[in-house]
Amino acid sequence: MRFAHVVSPGSGEPRLALIEDDEAIIVGDLFEGAPGVLEELIAGGDDLLARVSDAAGRGTRHPLDSFGFASALLTPPVILAIGLNYAAHSSELGLKTDSTPTVFVLWPNSLAGHEGTTTWPRTLSESVDYEAELGVIIGTPAKDVSPEDALEHVWGYTVVNDITARDIQYSEAQWSRCKSFDGFTPTGPFVVTRDEVPDPQDLHIWTVLDGTTLQDATTGQMVRPVATLISHLSKSATLLPGTLISTGSPGGAGYSRDPQVFLRDRSTVTVGIDGIGALTTHCRILG
Repeated sequence: MRFAHVVSPGSGEPRLALIEDDEAIIVGDLFEGAPGVLEELIAGGDDLLARVSDAAGRGTRHPLDSFGFASALLTPPVILAIGLNYAAHSSELGLKTDSTPTVFVLWPNSLAGHEGTTTWPRTLSESVDYEAELGVIIGTPAKDVSPEDALEHVWGYTVVNDITARDIQYSEAQWSRCKSFDGFTPTGPFVVTRDEVPDPQDLHIWTVLDGTTLQDATTGQMVRPVATLISHLSKSATLLPGTLISTGSPGGAGYSRDPQVFLRDRSTVTVGIDGIGALTTHCRILG
C-alpha cells in the first residue's frame, strides 16, 4: 500500500491519503475514528492497516494532481541520519568510513514536502548540496534486535533528500545543524508499506538537478544494509514507532565534482528511488 500526506488547495492542513494509481482516497473519511495522519496509522498496528485496506474500496477517489504534498511524516519521535554509508560518497568527501555507523540527528523543522520550496540566506551558505537517501520508518518498538529480525520492525519506506550546507559541515564537529536548516529534509511524496519492498538493498536510487543526472546508484552499495543499521541503533535506545532513519547517500554529490555543483537560486532537484517515488524540491537563495 502507498500513502501520502496531501494538502487541498487553499488549506494548509495535511490529510493522510491512500494512493492508488493516480488517485487519492482520504483515509479520515473512510470510517469513524479513522487515522488522519500516518503516525496514527502506524500506532494502530496491523489491525488498523487492514481496516483501512478493507474500507478503501468504498472510499471517494480524488485526482492526485488536485493536491499538494506535506512531509511523509509530520511528527516523528526522532529523525536519525546515517553518514558515510556508501563507500563512494565517503571517498568523494574525503572522509573515512568508521568501523561503526556515523549517526546524527536531524531537527524536525527541517521536514518538508514534495514540490515545496526550500529557502536559505546567502549569508549562511552558498555551498548547499543534495543527497538522495532511502528513508526507513519504524513500525513497532525495536530494542536490541538482531539483524535477522530487524526488518520485521519496519513499517515502510520513503525517499529523503538530505540537503547539506557543506561549508558548515566542514567547519563544525557535529553534522546536525548543517543539515537542519528549515526545509533541508524533504521527504516523500509517498510512503510504501514494507511488503512493497521485498529487498531494501535492491533499489535504484538517483538524483536529477536542473535536468542533469548527478547520482545514479543502487542501495545494494550501502556499507551497512538497513537491517544492520536498525540492529545497531536499537542496541542503545528503543526505536519508537514512527522513527525515521535516513540511511545515507551514494556517490555523486555536488561538493566532490570539478567544478563543484551546488543548489542555486531557482534550482530544481529531484531525488528518487524506483518503486517508492520521486521527490522534487525547488530552491531559493535569499539576499
